[in-house]
Amino acid sequence: MSKLYKTIGLIGKPNHEGASTTIETLFHYLTDNGYKVLVESSVAPSIKIDQMNIANLTSIGEQADLAIVVGGDGYMLGAARVLSCYHIGVIGVNRGNLGFLTDLSPNEIIKPLAAILQGESRSEQRFIIEAEVYRHGRLKSSNSAVNEAVLHAGKVASMIEFEVYIDGTFMFSQRSDGLIVSTPTGSTAYSMSAGGPILTPNLNALSLVPMFPHTLTSRPIVVDGDSEIKLILANDNHENLQVSCDGHVILAVMPGDEVVIKKSLHTLRLIHPLDHDYFNVLRSKLSWGNKLY
Repeated sequence: MSKLYKTIGLIGKPNHEGASTTIETLFHYLTDNGYKVLVESSVAPSIKIDQMNIANLTSIGEQADLAIVVGGDGYMLGAARVLSCYHIGVIGVNRGNLGFLTDLSPNEIIKPLAAILQGESRSEQRFIIEAEVYRHGRLKSSNSAVNEAVLHAGKVASMIEFEVYIDGTFMFSQRSDGLIVSTPTGSTAYSMSAGGPILTPNLNALSLVPMFPHTLTSRPIVVDGDSEIKLILANDNHENLQVSCDGHVILAVMPGDEVVIKKSLHTLRLIHPLDHDYFNVLRSKLSWGNKLY
């Protein structure tokens, strides 16, 4: 019987003992079962295996049919921004804390993985967003985000002033510490900590969550996921402004700049076991109550 996946990339948090141990276990299982395995170059030095096919993240995206990311959600985000550019399925193995994106347990990984490799799985597409910074009408910088793009000052508790436009229509002006623009995937991350709504992953929506606004009437708002969100920075802001993409990538912003946030053409294809249940994940990770009857 032909294999559903032939080449599999193993990606993990470098210099993390638990991640390295899991990758070694996965490597031996996959090679013993006839799969070609590519080990991501940053984690390869900490793997105790003599002969490996080593590839960078981009090469894994180009060559592999499936990628297994071992680490926490934070490490998954970094890999996902690259892998979303390729038609590749992604499985997350949780070696972090909450693990909303990394749903396989490293303590019991072979059985669910074997089922997935045989096609007993479900997949979902998670859209990602692009953040672009324009200065005097010219694009200065851009990057993608799986969770959120955050406009904020470079120092803590520093107020900034900006206008928000949705599809070219003025929505509001605001004085606050910043604004979080979150995808449904990111709605259980920084946005939730700031009081934003939880959006189920199948929604085509974006949430805008003010950060410590200087008015009691400012509230989070959810808009259509295909909307173009434009933030125009007031000219009298301090110069040390930033847009953070997933908390990893920082784009410098100046007073008077325009920040455009919109859905990317690329999506992240997550692969889950058949028994994956998003609401069970929420109950588990957020310590919600179980059924009464």
